[in-house]
Amino acid sequence: MNPIRLPSHARVLVVVLRRLGDVLLATPLIRSVKRAFPDASIEALVFAGTEGILAGNPDLARVIAIPPRPSASESLALLRRLRRRYDLAISTQTGDRPTTLACVAGRQSAGLLEPAGLSSAIKRFVLSRSCPSDRHLHRVLDNLSLAAALGIPAITEVVGPAGVPPASEMPVQPCAVVHAAPMFRFKRWAIDGWRALATALRERGLSIAVTGANADRDYLDEVWSGCDVTRLDGSTDWPALAALIRAARVYVGPDTAVTHLAAATGTPTVALFGPTDPRIWGPWPVGGLERPWAAAGTIQRRGNVWLVQNPLPCLPCQLEGCDRHINSRSQCLDELSASQVLSAVEQALMMEQAA
Repeated sequence: MNPIRLPSHARVLVVVLRRLGDVLLATPLIRSVKRAFPDASIEALVFAGTEGILAGNPDLARVIAIPPRPSASESLALLRRLRRRYDLAISTQTGDRPTTLACVAGRQSAGLLEPAGLSSAIKRFVLSRSCPSDRHLHRVLDNLSLAAALGIPAITEVVGPAGVPPASEMPVQPCAVVHAAPMFRFKRWAIDGWRALATALRERGLSIAVTGANADRDYLDEVWSGCDVTRLDGSTDWPALAALIRAARVYVGPDTAVTHLAAATGTPTVALFGPTDPRIWGPWPVGGLERPWAAAGTIQRRGNVWLVQNPLPCLPCQLEGCDRHINSRSQCLDELSASQVLSAVEQALMMEQAA
């Protein structure tokens, strides 16, 4: 496709109205646009509460955060504020709201579409450029199909938050970083597993920095009670967290935005996956995926990432746990053995030592 034409010093808006991990995995597309148009001023439109993952991103001039559930008056005000303000606006989602915002904001617009249907036909008509979303592709590659639609080279680098944290927030070396609390319960590993992991890491001479959100304090109190760890939950912003992980010898965490961030830092990363399909949502290693993640396996490695699963016949179900709600149990994670996780950690530490 012919490259899209933009004026000198163009203004570009990228719409990513999803969760933290989705926002982070949109950064390769943002970098692709910036490399293609170096003098462009690029802004991102995201939900409030996710903007921190873009802090210090060198490809962005500004991040606009909006309420996830705005009132009618707030929505109208946003549309007036954005109207034809940008030379190009890009929606990374197929939904009506992000597509409408891109069409209103940009003199030219681009977006992902559902493969078929009347709604997709209408969006294809109103968008300047579009391409169908492929739900079987990794999310990074699905986003980067928009680079092809724009006629620009795709850059596969995930760009994490940047900044210099206070010295007091940097770990005592050598250090492991462990993040035990995903946003939803159905992605949690067993408490006994986390405690066994902490014991094994200490036996290997590593100090352990454990992270998490303020909302997870009660759960983390239960997980880490009596363990020799340094609690940093609720005390680090995203740039500091990225620097902390980057300085660690190994990171271990569940299917969560922090694990995606860890993979992007280049630190050896051990990711514990349950119901989620890694072919779509597996952590993106530095240098990209030379081959896709398999749907299920015991321990898979791609670059600096080890993905650990308990491959039951139903895996990956892509459901909210065995009980089908966000506070559900997940048998695949409840029965994931500590020995299997420690085997992946040993492999990751060997890579770090070899480097």
